[in-house]
Amino acid sequence: MTRSIRWRIIVLQIVALLVLAFGSGAALVATSFTTSQIHDQLAPQQIFFPQSAAQGLPTELRAYAGEQVLSGEQAHAYAEQFIGLHLREIGKGHPYSYWSAKARAATDPQVAAQEQALADTLFKGETLRAMLNQAWTFSVIAQIALFAGIALALAAVVVLGTLLFEVTELLTGRETVVAVKAAQTETPLPSLAR
Repeated sequence: MTRSIRWRIIVLQIVALLVLAFGSGAALVATSFTTSQIHDQLAPQQIFFPQSAAQGLPTELRAYAGEQVLSGEQAHAYAEQFIGLHLREIGKGHPYSYWSAKARAATDPQVAAQEQALADTLFKGETLRAMLNQAWTFSVIAQIALFAGIALALAAVVVLGTLLFEVTELLTGRETVVAVKAAQTETPLPSLAR
């Protein structure tokens, strides 16, 4: 390999190393930022899982008994298995849109007010549920960024290893140039012009 080719390889490896290192760093910073934002947004809400089944804790959520909702996983569990359960019970299996339509169609003002109150409760519950699930969605994105950051860091280490090898080869002067001597033939090549 000639020196000029080796220098081209070294420059390409340096560029690849910088790109991989930057990508890894950006992914790890994104992970840290997203995780801390989820925590910082959930903490002031002071949402806690009930302590026991007697206080309304569903059996599926025993692992979270008494904990404050501070992570994406906790937010998803609370949204789907706690709020979702209560919304199904309150709405008798029907969503907000069903009760809102019934309230608008009701001719009796007392029935309309009751159904609108039910629709309002369901709307608030669905809104909180959606917000908590959004925190969970961002936590999944943070996990993906973490794995991407680790993979990019490993790729950067591999490129660094190959770069060190190329630099060592360059400094020790062990390039080999293989000369290829064209065999001369005694017979002339056929002419292309006819």
